[in-house]
Amino acid sequence: MSLAGSGGLGQEGLGQRLWPEELQRELSGGLVQGAAQLGVALSELQVDQLTRYLHMMAQWGRVYNLTAILDPQAMLTHHVLDSLAVVPHLDAHLNSAPSPQIIDAGSGAGLPGVVLAVTRPHWQITCVDAVAKKAAFVQQVAATLGLVNLTGLHSRVEAVRLQADVLVSRAFASLADFVTCTGHLLKPSGVWLAMKGQEPRGEIEALPSDTEVFHVKPLTVPALQAERCLVWMRQLKQLQPF
Repeated sequence: MSLAGSGGLGQEGLGQRLWPEELQRELSGGLVQGAAQLGVALSELQVDQLTRYLHMMAQWGRVYNLTAILDPQAMLTHHVLDSLAVVPHLDAHLNSAPSPQIIDAGSGAGLPGVVLAVTRPHWQITCVDAVAKKAAFVQQVAATLGLVNLTGLHSRVEAVRLQADVLVSRAFASLADFVTCTGHLLKPSGVWLAMKGQEPRGEIEALPSDTEVFHVKPLTVPALQAERCLVWMRQLKQLQPF
């Protein structure tokens, strides 16, 4: 399904000014500053790609029900910087793996998958969503921004037949639903990474007995006055009988 072919998103050249000059400068400056606070260095191309992604979400967010937040400054903080906050922790976990496979389950507008694909071109990102227009939007983002490592896949996660080093979710469901619906997608050494607000202690207690939470990492997102944390989980190895 092509949004461009259906009167939707068009192919725009990178480097063009998207918003009034002052707003464009504020967004680019806020992005660079926020990324630096998170320990993520962005090239000029990556800044351009991420601000263009913001523009695409703002332009088509209401039409395709991508996000309830449509103000550019709020989208920068609540969506892009919030997603960027994950990158250093994934860097540490993946430990320079050459081409890790990451699945973003229930990706919606491509959060955090698109941001991960922009900042780490060697990561292979698949954004899965059950809503066709949202998956098509991610495909259009990949084409417009030249992200060959990004795929938007229209499917229920239960029906996907891929294998991931990391399964990430930003707003999928409860932790129990997340691991139950996606466990078949993990490689033997794979992990789940759930992006949450406050530490979800009740959800952690409700996890299946074969799932282990091995780390909960509080996050601080620049300019975001809200609690954030990452919940890392893995499948417990089953002991083989003698």
